[in-house]
Amino acid sequence: MVKQNIADSKQSNLWHNEHERLQFAELVNVFYAREIPLLAKQFSGEQLQRKLLSLPYYVERAARHITQGEVPLQLDSQNGCWLAPQKKTPPHFDQQKNHSFFTQKARVGLVVPVLICDSGYMQVVMDSLDQVRDNEVHCNQYGWFASSGVSHQSTFKLYTPTKPLMIMACCGHRWQYEKVVAPRLLSLREMLLASMINWTNVKATKQRHH
Repeated sequence: MVKQNIADSKQSNLWHNEHERLQFAELVNVFYAREIPLLAKQFSGEQLQRKLLSLPYYVERAARHITQGEVPLQLDSQNGCWLAPQKKTPPHFDQQKNHSFFTQKARVGLVVPVLICDSGYMQVVMDSLDQVRDNEVHCNQYGWFASSGVSHQSTFKLYTPTKPLMIMACCGHRWQYEKVVAPRLLSLREMLLASMINWTNVKATKQRHH
């Protein structure tokens, strides 16, 4: 009986490792297929060469974080995306709540949700804070925001991080005239950002293990 239990345990562990290995391989393939055409459109010559040389590191890093359970969402490894039920619309934009949070608890490296609105179209995306000042914060991709969450340069809106908002961003949820439309696929950068979220407390930065 003991021998049988040990055999069952080894078989279970083997399946678990094989399952992770298969997920990793599927993610690597889909990330390359998704990212190379995007890079080819954006860059050329030496710039493209540099991007392609660094691509394997970021692809493998993202795939490894995902397969090791860094994001607690249902994974579709064949399409390189996460799945979750989609809400009707993003929550109300509360400037007072944002001001209270971003003036007291904002930290460099925090992953934050940003709402993009344009002519009836809405989507929640992720970015990370790279500068924090008294009454404003700077997002790596989407620029400066007042502590209220209002953008200095555009109609983008920065929200206080909550788990529902981070799920919307991770799953590529979007809306057209307040109606649900098919989710978009995330870029490799966004997939990496998702692995940086502290899912036990999305309002705090993730502790790195050395």
